[in-house]
Formats: sequence, structure tokens, C-alpha cells
Amino acid sequence: MAITHAAPGELIDLFTEDGPDSIALIRDQHFEVFRLGMKPGKTLPEHQLASLSTIQCLRGRIEIDAQGRTQAMPAGCMMYLESCEPRTIRAVEDSSILVTMRVKRA
Repeated sequence: MAITHAAPGELIDLFTEDGPDSIALIRDQHFEVFRLGMKPGKTLPEHQLASLSTIQCLRGRIEIDAQGRTQAMPAGCMMYLESCEPRTIRAVEDSSILVTMRVKRA
């Protein structure tokens, strides 16, 4: 079954309790946005993205290791990271994050 992504001009409910907690919301040739649910203690091991990205905490509290330091990020905060910047993300509380990144597709 194909995943339906939002169309230009379509409203997206970021705080919905319906549907999967982790989902790609927007995906086109140059841009991708996805919401990721994280339970307390879940860690996304160190990784890098090939493009600039933002991470926004929508709900809960996470910690991000990047640029040689650890920062606590409560709901309502956002971080910008350059391409190829290593990062590790940990959920301190039941959390939901929104990741936005630039992509290049053929």
C-alpha cells in the first residue's frame, strides 16, 4: 500500500493522535518532512544527514548530542544542523519530533 503524503496547500495536523506516530508527511523532489515518535529511553544512534536539517520537539523532551555538546530540547524548541553534522537523539520523555531536510532526488 502506497503512503499518501500531503499535497501543496493541504493542512497537516502535527498533533494528531490518529494514525502512525512515525510518518513521512511531505516528500517531494527537494524537501522532506517526517514526524517521529520516541518512547522514553529510545535512542537514535549517531548518524549524519547529507543535507541541512531541522529538528523540532513537538511533544515531550529529547536530548541531542551535536557539535561536541549535549542539549536538552523541550517541546516547542527547534535546532538547525548543517549537512553531515553527526547527531545522536535520545527521548527523555514520551516525545514526538518533526524533522525537516532538503533532499536531491532524480
